[in-house]
Amino acid sequence: MLAICAIAALPLTVASAHAAPKKASKTVTKAAPAPASPALVAAIRAEAGGDLKSFYGERGYRPLWVRAGKIGPDAQSLLGWLDSAELDGLKSSSYRPDRLRALISAARSGSPEAVARAELALSDAFARYVRDMRTPGKAKMIYADRSLKPKRLAAAAVLRAAAFPQDFGAYLTGMGWMSEHYLRLRNLAAHAGKAGASKQDLARLRLNLDRARILPGPYVYHIVVDASSGQLWYYGAGKRAGSMKVVVGAPETQTPMLAGRLQWAILNPYWNVPDYLAQKSIAPKVLAGRSLASLRMEALSDWGSNPQKLDPATIDWQAVAAGDRALRLRELPGGANSMGKVKFLFPNKEGIYLHDTPERALLAKPDRHFSNGCIRLEDAAELGRWLMQRPIATRSKTPEQAVPLPAQVPVYLTYITAVATKRGIAFRDDVYGRDG
Repeated sequence: MLAICAIAALPLTVASAHAAPKKASKTVTKAAPAPASPALVAAIRAEAGGDLKSFYGERGYRPLWVRAGKIGPDAQSLLGWLDSAELDGLKSSSYRPDRLRALISAARSGSPEAVARAELALSDAFARYVRDMRTPGKAKMIYADRSLKPKRLAAAAVLRAAAFPQDFGAYLTGMGWMSEHYLRLRNLAAHAGKAGASKQDLARLRLNLDRARILPGPYVYHIVVDASSGQLWYYGAGKRAGSMKVVVGAPETQTPMLAGRLQWAILNPYWNVPDYLAQKSIAPKVLAGRSLASLRMEALSDWGSNPQKLDPATIDWQAVAAGDRALRLRELPGGANSMGKVKFLFPNKEGIYLHDTPERALLAKPDRHFSNGCIRLEDAAELGRWLMQRPIATRSKTPEQAVPLPAQVPVYLTYITAVATKRGIAFRDDVYGRDG
């Protein structure tokens, strides 16, 4: 059962920003491509068709795989991935690596037509391989933003993404179209297979691979939260930009598998107390003699945008404690507020968001499954600096300041239990019972 850690009211209008966040101090320029011979350009133009013709036409029919008139070493990197495609749950034979080797061999003659045939065959095999790798498996993910749900990729889209980085070879050898988490698990699968892992462990590893398969590669600006390890990573411009510890949902209030787009930073937030905590925690304290003021809380008339403050003396606290009355309570902003100084929102029906936390001791624990489902950040200021492209302004005491992010950033909440050890494959405790 998913727990709502608090009801986060989103502003009525949401700014849409599609530019990727990037550091203003650096300008990334793409190196000019090496010129191709007119004969090879003409041969590619004559041979290309369909999606390949679209991609190559956009780049003036310049080759992607050719270096100094010959098929370059990047082709061998692709063949290495294709030869081991079974690790991806795919059939190596679907990509005809032996035919590719024959075409590469024929291209050594230097004939522009032979080089063009090898060039186009490599691009076709690569595009189909990436498309198949990025096809979702059995992992279940809630897409709060439907635009993040994986779609069948066209060959031209795959090739455009591959041609964009300055170093195509590094993109290829590093499997830049996939998450680093996928690549780590893929390497673990290769090792597990050689070590004779059990069918049960291999099946569990396959499920972990399917979860990682959903995640973008590092050229997409995004955030990943792993609710198994209690870790967060953020990426962009082809690399990991940072990481931190997080506190995630307890077994009874799990952090869901969820993908959405972060849109707002809320400075000096209130904490809207979940109904079950109002009943089981706050009401008993009031009945025992504590005041709402001493708890730095206030009671409100409803969940609307303009609620009235209620006099605590007029509230039937016995009814709240018994669960016969739902009551909206919120904790006032401040250093001890459960939300800390900032929270980051993305629209979702599960009531999940990322936020600062004053409870630093929980972050030092090896097992960090303590929250009501939301994500408590080790360094909210640093993540905010990356999201906002500038330091977060925290001097103002005004409650609930809604600041739109300069760009909406995808966030993926996942659950990866497989880890590598000196003895081979191992798994963290399946605290959410999702691997069975």
